[in-house]
Amino acid sequence: MLTSAFFLAIMLVGVPIGLCLCLSGIFYIYSIDNPVLLQSYATQMFAGVDSYGLIAIPLFILIGEVMNSGGITKRLVDLSMAFIGSVKGGLAYVNILANMLVSSIIGSATAQVAIMSQVMVPEMEKQGYDKTFAAGLTVYGGMLGPIIPPSVMFVVYSVLAQVAVGDMLIAGILPGILLTVLFFIVIACMGWVYNYPRSAKRTLRERARTVLVSSPTLLIPLVIVGSILTGFANPTEAAAVGAVSAVLVGRYVTREFKYSELRAIMLRSAIYSAIVLFLVAAASVFSWLLIYGKVPQMVTAWVQTVAKDPVTFLLLVNVILLIIGTVIDGIPGLIMTAPILLPIATEVYGIDPRHFGVVIVINLVLGLMSPPVGLSFFVAAAVTGAKPGKMFIVTLPFFIISCIALVMLSLFPSLSLGLL
Repeated sequence: MLTSAFFLAIMLVGVPIGLCLCLSGIFYIYSIDNPVLLQSYATQMFAGVDSYGLIAIPLFILIGEVMNSGGITKRLVDLSMAFIGSVKGGLAYVNILANMLVSSIIGSATAQVAIMSQVMVPEMEKQGYDKTFAAGLTVYGGMLGPIIPPSVMFVVYSVLAQVAVGDMLIAGILPGILLTVLFFIVIACMGWVYNYPRSAKRTLRERARTVLVSSPTLLIPLVIVGSILTGFANPTEAAAVGAVSAVLVGRYVTREFKYSELRAIMLRSAIYSAIVLFLVAAASVFSWLLIYGKVPQMVTAWVQTVAKDPVTFLLLVNVILLIIGTVIDGIPGLIMTAPILLPIATEVYGIDPRHFGVVIVINLVLGLMSPPVGLSFFVAAAVTGAKPGKMFIVTLPFFIISCIALVMLSLFPSLSLGLL
């Protein structure tokens, strides 16, 4: 109890979540008067990141940085516009479709929102869309980032749950497609109600030229996802090949990437990777101490008094994680909750760890779009100048449909495990 109070106190004063986990662990050791545990503290932290699968994280981050510098994002947007055509609300569909394509390269919600807000919001404003709606829609498009492979959150979960990284990445494909289709349905309904503008008409020749020019950028997601699905490469190897593909496409196809930028790109990738990996290490030692303190057993006993079957358990988890996700970022939230909830899900209720991983990740990502924090809305606000609170209200139908999708995924495991 004292450790929980200490953790909340230092988190509320602004201490980074990774340090909160480490300091809380040390506080717990001294509170039980067992300093001998400190001898294994550093070893447990190192063991948390001593995993081959985690090498994929800096590589996926590098791919996103290279893609942004190489003008690949803009080509994917152009490709989406060529496919959608001049339907009512066309640019709104383009926003989601482009986010879906970009998701197969970046794998991070906040990074994707920052990149796509710069690309899509000004263009939607030019065509008569409200800036607040355009920014909010981009936020929900960014939700696809941690779901459609590659996904940094799925890689972290795979290490925490000791399941194959490739299985988790494949498990995100159908949920990503489901969310995209549901978002399209919401756009169609809102388009008729609010009379969204049509996209500019393009001749068949113009569309064909755009597809021809932009299609090579699809080489990157095809290499990454295709090599994993076919078993030709594991996720780490696929990420390495994808990084090389991004450099080659940016340099010789779009011709916007410069080798002189590589040093700065790798530095940014290293900084973000270090943050993620430190969180994983901190979570490892924190989980070790939770197990020592028999916290999972106590939580299990309480949950079993509330949830009598797997469906009730998953619905309870959805509520708990959605609340946690509103105040804590996705990866820290995953690191804090997965070690406690996963053993209950698999050992008590017999839930497939891959299915549970999809539910927990989507839940925490949805928290990025929920008040009072809604981190993704603040990222979009910083780029576009729109107000976060108003963004949430204007795009409330997308939040509701996302919650419906989450319930569907909880009730029907085949929606996530169908391709495995």
